[in-house]
Amino acid sequence: MTLSNDPDTTLSVDDLSSRLALHRANLQPRLLHQLLNQYDSAAGILATPKSRLEDHGVSTTALEKLSQPDWASIEKDITWSRKDNHHIVCIDQPGYPEALKNLPDPPFMLFAAGDTDYLHQPQLAIVGSRSATAAGLRTAREFAHHLSAAGITITSGLARGIDGACHQGALEGIAGTVAVVANGLDQVYPRSHLKLAQAIVNQGCIITESPLGTAPHKGLFPRRNRIISGLSIGTLVVEAAKNSGSLITAQHAMEQGREVFAIPGSIHNPLARGCHQLIRQGAKLVETAADILEELLPLVKLDASSHTIAKIKDAEAENHFDPAYQTLLNGMEYEPATVDELVEKCNLGAAEIASMLLILELQGYVVSDRGQYSRVSKGA
Repeated sequence: MTLSNDPDTTLSVDDLSSRLALHRANLQPRLLHQLLNQYDSAAGILATPKSRLEDHGVSTTALEKLSQPDWASIEKDITWSRKDNHHIVCIDQPGYPEALKNLPDPPFMLFAAGDTDYLHQPQLAIVGSRSATAAGLRTAREFAHHLSAAGITITSGLARGIDGACHQGALEGIAGTVAVVANGLDQVYPRSHLKLAQAIVNQGCIITESPLGTAPHKGLFPRRNRIISGLSIGTLVVEAAKNSGSLITAQHAMEQGREVFAIPGSIHNPLARGCHQLIRQGAKLVETAADILEELLPLVKLDASSHTIAKIKDAEAENHFDPAYQTLLNGMEYEPATVDELVEKCNLGAAEIASMLLILELQGYVVSDRGQYSRVSKGA
C-alpha cells in the first residue's frame, strides 16, 4: 500500500511510519542524518540494538522513544496528511525545498498545509518585533505588498506584530506568503491569527518541523528561525530590540550566506536599536522596497511554470493592474524618461515610482538604461 497525497511524493505507509517514529524521537537533525547514512533506512535504525545507537550518541530519552514509538500519534500524523492541502515531505523527496538542503542541520521532515510549490519560489524573510509600533506595522505591510507584487514570496513566522503585518501585505500581492511556525499544524498560534492562517493556506503555505500535538514553547523558536532564513534569499528586519528573536533569524541568515537588510529608525526608539546593530555588523540599510529589489533581482530566477509568472500573465490578460501601476504605464512613452519626469507627469511620489518601475521591469513591461525608463511593447 502506498500513501500519495502529493504528485511529488509517494511513500509506503510502513516507510512513512518508520520515518515519523524517528522524527518523534526528537533526534538532532545532524545525528539523524548520520544514522540514516549508516543504516540506510528509518526501519534499519529502529531495528538497531540500543547499545549500538548509544555509541552514536543517542540519548536515553530518544532510545526509549525509538524502542517504543507512539504509534497512535504516528497514525494521527498519517491521517492528517491524507487531507486536502496537507503534506509530509522528507528531505530525500522531490518536494523538499532545495534551499534547506544546504543548511548544516536541515529539517529531516516538514509538515505543510497549503500549496508546497510556494516553498520553491524566490523568498524574502521579513521579521521584527511582536510589540511593533504603528509605523513599523505599516512599513512591514507596505514592503511585503510591493515585494510580493514584484514576484518575491514573503516568508515569516506568523507571530503577532511585524510577522502578521508582512503576511497580510504579501497576500495583497501576487507571490503569496510562507509561514514557518514552531508548533504542530493541528493548532494555530497565536489564536488571533486563525483567519490569517487560513488565508495563507489558500494563497501560500504554512510549514513546521514539529509533529502534530507539539505546543509552542520558547525553545522551539530559535530552531524555527533557521528555517525562515534558510528558505529565503535574504532577511529584512523591520523593527527589533537589541535582544529580539528577530536578530537570531538575521544571524542565521548571515551564517547561511544570505543577504541581510535592516530599516533604520529613530535613535530614541528602542525597537530601532536591533536594526542599527545589524547595520553596524554589515546589514544593508534600506529605506524603500526598491532598495531590496535592486539587490535581489539579480538573484531571482522565476521558473516559467511558477505561481508568480502565472499570475503576471493573468494580470496582463485581464488588464487588472493596480490603478497606480496603470497610471504609470499610461503616462509612460516608448521614449526614455527619468524618474523625475515621470513624477511630474503621473503625479506620483519618486520612491513609489522607483519601486513600481523595478517591478514592471521584472515583469517585462519596462526597460531601463542609465537611469532612464521606457515602455516595452508586449506584442513585439
